[in-house]
Amino acid sequence: MSNVTLNQNPRVLVIETDETLAQNVSIDLRESGYEAVIAYDATIGLLRAKELEPDLIVVDRMLAGESGLSLCQNLRRAGNRSPVLLLMARDAVDDRVACLEAGADDYFLKPYRTETFLKLVRFYLQPEKDGSEQLRFGDLALDLGTRRALRNGRTIDLTMKEYELLKYLMEHPREVLTREQILENVWGDDFMGESNVIEVYIRYLRLKIEDEGEKRLIQTVRGVGYVLRET
Repeated sequence: MSNVTLNQNPRVLVIETDETLAQNVSIDLRESGYEAVIAYDATIGLLRAKELEPDLIVVDRMLAGESGLSLCQNLRRAGNRSPVLLLMARDAVDDRVACLEAGADDYFLKPYRTETFLKLVRFYLQPEKDGSEQLRFGDLALDLGTRRALRNGRTIDLTMKEYELLKYLMEHPREVLTREQILENVWGDDFMGESNVIEVYIRYLRLKIEDEGEKRLIQTVRGVGYVLRET
């Protein structure tokens, strides 16, 4: 996650072959106080990402001549660690998995909606707050200012939905939360896909917070939902 300072306009690289859409995204970013740079194909996008070291990269999954997923993979292979937002046409579980496995941090859906997009941008680019509140459960902490998890000295970057899901679980420790409660409180009006999306994000959360073989904290309650508890 980018560490953006207050005295500079965060730079966002938009890699989009649809010129009208690219211009609309760029205008929304500039009106919100960000610096926007457009690349109209994947090759130029990779060059701009290396040259400019942007704070955030926006990529359309359907780029002319190359998949946006391939571009994400190439960015990560090149060592780029900037958050990447993928613009996708579908919201099926396999699309979400493909997005995350390609190295993208998050996604937003077509048709393009300004408010949804800017909410994501603000999450990844808002300045971090010092001395912020933390939620704690056992050896796991969630910093509400940096929106990062901490476990056994490790700092764990989270996507927006991973953060919101973990925050909801940590606000209700040892309480069994149904799938319906989680969808309503974490996804709310944004939920437009298959209900088993929860499993996808639980799996990615577990991979991150149990990376060093730590004890499982997010437990599955079969047929009901999930609970944050130590056993």
